[in-house]
Amino acid sequence: MDITSITHYFYDLFIDFGWSKSAASFVNVVINTIILLIITYTFNRVLRNIFKRTLGLVAQKTISEFDDHLFHNKVFLNFCHLLSVFILKWVMPFVLRDYPEVKDEVDTFLDIVTVFLVIWLIRSVLLTVKDFLKSLENFKDKPIESYLQVFLIFSWGIGFIVVFTILTGKSIVEFLTALGAVSAIILLIFKDTILGFVASIQVTVNDTVRIGDWITMEKYGADGDVIEINLASVKVRNFDNTITTIPTYYLISDSFKNWRGMSVSGGRRIKRALLIQATSIHYINDEELQKFKQFELISDYLEKRQADIDQHNQKNKVNKEVLLNGRNMTNFGIFRKYVDAYLNQHSAINKDMMIMTRQLEPTPQGIPLEIYAFSKDKVWQNYEHIIADIFDHLLAATPYFNLELYELPTGYDFRELSQMNPTYKS
Repeated sequence: MDITSITHYFYDLFIDFGWSKSAASFVNVVINTIILLIITYTFNRVLRNIFKRTLGLVAQKTISEFDDHLFHNKVFLNFCHLLSVFILKWVMPFVLRDYPEVKDEVDTFLDIVTVFLVIWLIRSVLLTVKDFLKSLENFKDKPIESYLQVFLIFSWGIGFIVVFTILTGKSIVEFLTALGAVSAIILLIFKDTILGFVASIQVTVNDTVRIGDWITMEKYGADGDVIEINLASVKVRNFDNTITTIPTYYLISDSFKNWRGMSVSGGRRIKRALLIQATSIHYINDEELQKFKQFELISDYLEKRQADIDQHNQKNKVNKEVLLNGRNMTNFGIFRKYVDAYLNQHSAINKDMMIMTRQLEPTPQGIPLEIYAFSKDKVWQNYEHIIADIFDHLLAATPYFNLELYELPTGYDFRELSQMNPTYKS
């Protein structure tokens, strides 16, 4: 018994009962359609259960998470739907052979459904590939979403072209020919998408930004970690937990700061200065020298340095009744050496990177003594604690070298001056 005889079984039965051909044909179509839908639904459920159990057995025997992503993104579910529609497309022409006008409409509808199910299946596969690649260490920081969106846009574009040809009966060539006439309008509509796609490629090829990078883009108020790179935008989670969205194209057209270099290096830079009151800098006398020699970090340095200076002055018969003559040490220079020694013995400073204490150009606020070094710990909170510990010590150590820090006068200073000198007027 072939499928034609099966689909006409009820028709023949009702004719034998004496029904009219039109009534027998109509009821035959209704019954066959209901039976076909029930069979298709049952087939779909059975097939889904088979895939689910098979996938479960495979998952137990494999280490890879790829099968988990297949299940999560409903790849097999969409595949079962597609097979079910194929069954309907195959059997429906036999069921509706007595209604050719309806058969053509149903066939067109099933063709359109097939197109969308194919696109949905492709989407599920692409999402599975994306999730799998994101689980790999080498792809975690890559903008995979951008390429996924491009493929999806391309798939939907092809899908709509196919649907158009199904509905109009025109060939794809005719549609594309007509499409060329409005290409300028299409380019204008999809300008941002095209720019985003080009930018995504350039960002990836040039390795400009990765997911997880800390970037700063003051123009858009972005200062935080990149959490997503897609076709149209880059999402940055700022340190105040707000989200800033930047058009992807601006990452190649505008300037921004990427802190990745610091993150992958051996340390995070410390670059901060103390402002020393210029009037507190002076040559040291013997009494001060003996006091400074008690500081353990520089005692050996002072012994050697003073011996060299004394030898030079004696050799050249320098008159040391005046400190200005010959070679001398200053409290500022000794303090600079102390800071050097302190940084070199500090456990939080990376000794393999530059450590420098330098005197900058004098300013109206004093003489800047700049600390230039790198902390081992690059985490922001710990980094700030390290800087605070270092400068707490140096600020407290400055008076021991008979130096003064610059600070703008306050109302308290003026009151003190007024009490000391009643004739003073602020």
